Amino acid sequence: MRDVIQQIIEVEQQAKGILEAARIEAERIRSEARSEASRLVDEARRDGQAEARLLLESAHRDAEEEKSRLLAEAAERIEACVQVDEAVRRRAVERVVRRIQGEG
Repeated sequence: MRDVIQQIIEVEQQAKGILEAARIEAERIRSEARSEASRLVDEARRDGQAEARLLLESAHRDAEEEKSRLLAEAAERIEACVQVDEAVRRRAVERVVRRIQGEG
């Protein structure tokens, strides 16, 4: 009977050791999982920031190109409006000359 009790105590001690080892292993796995999750979040954040930066740079370039195109179009339209027909310019010069000469 004493041997049986001793065996039960030893089995209980082994079971406690196995449970403690399992608890330690579970904590290690949990810690590694937290660490890996944190690393993945950081990596995703860096990737997202890099992609956002590239998108902003691209959008800025596109906006600058569009601005340049619109300015060029506006300059062409203004120049077209400001250009005076040669005949109209000649008549205007003649009127100014006559005014200066006191004829008009």
